[in-house]
Amino acid sequence: MEFPYMEAVVGFMILMYLFETYLDLRQHAALKLPTLPKTLEGVISQEKFEKSRAYSLDKSHFHFVHEFVTILIDSAILFFGILPWFWKKSGTFLPLVGLNEENEILHTLSFLAGVMIWSQITDLPFSLYSTFVIEARHGFNKQTIWLFFRDLIKGICLAIVLGPPIVSAIIVIVQNGGPYLAIYLWAFMFVLSLVMMTIYPVLIAPLFNKFTPLPEGELRLKIEKLASSLKFPLKKLFVVDGSTRSSHSNAYMYGFFKNKRIVLYDTLIQQCKNDEEIVAVIAHELGHWKLNHTMYSFIAVQILTFLQFGGYTLVRNSTDLFRSFGFDTQPVLIGLIIFQHTVIPLQHLVSFGLNLVSRSFEFQADAFAKKLGYGSALRAGLVKLQKICRL
Repeated sequence: MEFPYMEAVVGFMILMYLFETYLDLRQHAALKLPTLPKTLEGVISQEKFEKSRAYSLDKSHFHFVHEFVTILIDSAILFFGILPWFWKKSGTFLPLVGLNEENEILHTLSFLAGVMIWSQITDLPFSLYSTFVIEARHGFNKQTIWLFFRDLIKGICLAIVLGPPIVSAIIVIVQNGGPYLAIYLWAFMFVLSLVMMTIYPVLIAPLFNKFTPLPEGELRLKIEKLASSLKFPLKKLFVVDGSTRSSHSNAYMYGFFKNKRIVLYDTLIQQCKNDEEIVAVIAHELGHWKLNHTMYSFIAVQILTFLQFGGYTLVRNSTDLFRSFGFDTQPVLIGLIIFQHTVIPLQHLVSFGLNLVSRSFEFQADAFAKKLGYGSALRAGLVKLQKICRL
């Protein structure tokens, strides 16, 4: 008797959904408390607290609906055999346009095209509601409906351009990888991640936002002085027009080796009138770099990626596994999808562990900024950002 892999996966998905919903309900109940926490007394006003609470409750209600619909659709797709049915249908489409349905790469691209259309249809109502109802209701949304759909179309075009060569390469590697498949797959994804980290800020990000050099002035001098004191190889300092889409604020850095860049959201500059508060936020971000958090995170991702590919090589030829999900063939992409579903329990554990580490990193970066003498400014800046974001 074959092990019911599919039923086990669906069952665990539902159990995890129920557990996470229980945790969300506890958080929702906490958000409904009208009293300002003692730790925030004197830090933010009752009025600001009420606005923050209203925003968080709106997002919480939306999250409950979104998660319910998601688990319902995902479970139905697996339990009712929609995945193998859609795979077969995507193959029958190819001869209609003069292509060979026996070619696994073409069949996979046809399947992914259908999946992309389906995901856009199912996700669009939630994206529109989140952006133009919840975010707009609380004064955060700044983008027009035209800009929203323009970004959507650009994203689809990028997927069409970048997706096929990447998917094709993965299929070829799996088909010819032999006993060293896990190493080849990891090496390919490692190189791909480096390439994407290189071209994304230079070629892709500018398609969606405008990046301009931070003007000369006190703020620029203070940031450059801070970077120099920490021996941070700052090459460029940009401001991004985040205000065209949202009033939320942020700052981040990127780049390899001696070619680092810092990006400030224009909303951060607009809201934090005090330069010291902005510099303190940058000090926090530089703390992540100085304490090697970015490197540790990258290494952790690479190790987990290699382990996942190692696990995939062990199960990719399991006919019982494929049959349990309704497949009589063993396509590469489907094998990856099935494997991801079967390791969901481990993924949740790993995700929990990574969240703990990430939380620890944030505290360490705060302590680093405080050690540099930005404690008060960082506190004021973070409080101001909290007021802006109402999280």
